Amino acid sequence: MPAPPKLYKVGEIMRHTGLSRQTIHNYTMLGLIKPGERTDSGHRLYDETVFDRLRRIKLLKVHRTLEEVREILDAEDKQAGA
Repeated sequence: MPAPPKLYKVGEIMRHTGLSRQTIHNYTMLGLIKPGERTDSGHRLYDETVFDRLRRIKLLKVHRTLEEVREILDAEDKQAGA
């Protein structure tokens, strides 16, 4: 039986990416990233796909607004069937 996927708290994502807590929360509120679960105390947990998603956001937002980035990611997700 495969091990369950590792879930990351916001603080762990901050350490791995250098992004601020506020940025991660803003991206979540805008729907750019989605937490997979929450802890019993309400903390958001993200699976490891969040790191690729954050890299993609960083690349896209160089010349685009966050709204444009969201539209692009939504279209990509729809195309991928996510």
